[in-house]
Amino acid sequence: MGSRVGFLDRSRTVAPPDWNRWLVPPAALSVHLAIGQAYAWSVFKPPLEGALDLSGTQSALPFQLGIVMLGLSAAFGGTLVERNGPRWAMFVSATCFSSGFLISALGAWTQQYWLVVLGYGFVGGVGLGIGYISPVSTLIKWFPDRPGMATGIAIMGFGGGALIASPWSAQMLESFGKDHSGIAQTFLVHGVVYAVFMSVGVLLIRVPPTVVEQRVTRSVVNVSARNALRTPQFWCLWVVLCFNVTAGIGILEKASPMIRDFFAETSTPVAAGAAAGFVALLSLANMAGRITWSSTSDLVGRKNIYRLYLGVGALTYLVLALAGNESKVLFVLCAMLILSFYGGGFATIPAYLKDLFGTYQVGAIHGRLLTAWSLAGVLGPLIVNAIADSQKAAGKTGPDLYTTSLYIMIALLAAGFVANELVRPVAAKHHEPELAEVAR
Repeated sequence: MGSRVGFLDRSRTVAPPDWNRWLVPPAALSVHLAIGQAYAWSVFKPPLEGALDLSGTQSALPFQLGIVMLGLSAAFGGTLVERNGPRWAMFVSATCFSSGFLISALGAWTQQYWLVVLGYGFVGGVGLGIGYISPVSTLIKWFPDRPGMATGIAIMGFGGGALIASPWSAQMLESFGKDHSGIAQTFLVHGVVYAVFMSVGVLLIRVPPTVVEQRVTRSVVNVSARNALRTPQFWCLWVVLCFNVTAGIGILEKASPMIRDFFAETSTPVAAGAAAGFVALLSLANMAGRITWSSTSDLVGRKNIYRLYLGVGALTYLVLALAGNESKVLFVLCAMLILSFYGGGFATIPAYLKDLFGTYQVGAIHGRLLTAWSLAGVLGPLIVNAIADSQKAAGKTGPDLYTTSLYIMIALLAAGFVANELVRPVAAKHHEPELAEVAR
């Protein structure tokens, strides 16, 4: 056991002087591509509902709990991630995420659904949160010249993980069957394969040599996670992330029925297959936005890129509200732009935090900020679905189901825009003493 702990110790991950920093993003990707499977949970919903006699609400519970645990474990585990290092964090993530699938496999096999909720939602959700923040601080330290690009590469993997997991999971369910034993076998394969895949990151990850790290940290402000919570800058960025995510996830969660409703009363309604293709396009926009916009932020600055996300995002929503059903091409392009801003907002926020608070405990600060995602994940779908349901009950159809929601999203993005404008450099009273920067 001692040797294993030694292997995971931060001191064992210090890179030699000639280490190629471009090996670090693939290590991060191996974790993020795996945990990005969460966005493909919908593949398991119909088989579980049929095999275990569940309602749609019940079958969504593992995913919902997983996202809640992502936010909570990132918030409460962020300091541990900083203290113990990225290899420890990736190992914990791989263990929890893979174990979640194995527990879920047992639950499906024995037809005990509570085990699926416990495994995928609770245990796997802890793996999601720790895995999501595990490489962020390390990437920023390796790429002080391009932190937006570096974190964008990794966080792009979380957005793209479902593009791999969705067809792979569907094919396994076809091969093994969609009864409880087939679902159990599929979960089992997921657990084993993801354990192996994520181990690549555990083995490959390195932190910069101490001399390099000190040179980087001495040149910037450094603020502890505890002190960051006492600054208005943290809460401004919390509002920015929450409202940007709320606006994006509202469309993402309702994408397929939304495009069909918008054009239901036109001469060329949208077929179910085309709506599914639209969802795939949104996933690609989400993924591409994470690397494209976050890399652009290295050139134009973090505040300017959020002006784009929030300001142009609000104008794009206005176009959808006023002319969304006049052209399918216009509707698709607007939705893709909004989803690219949604992904870009996730990928750029770690670099924004680094600019304001330094690299000292940026992973822990990022973890606490992700509680904004937990709220937005509930708020966005709730706004869109509740208003659509009430409008439908009132006899409304087509774009009228969503007009109010779109105007609410414009207001939220406008509020986020104001919060971004209020961001200023952190006051000196919150900075760490210089000795704290290098006594790591």
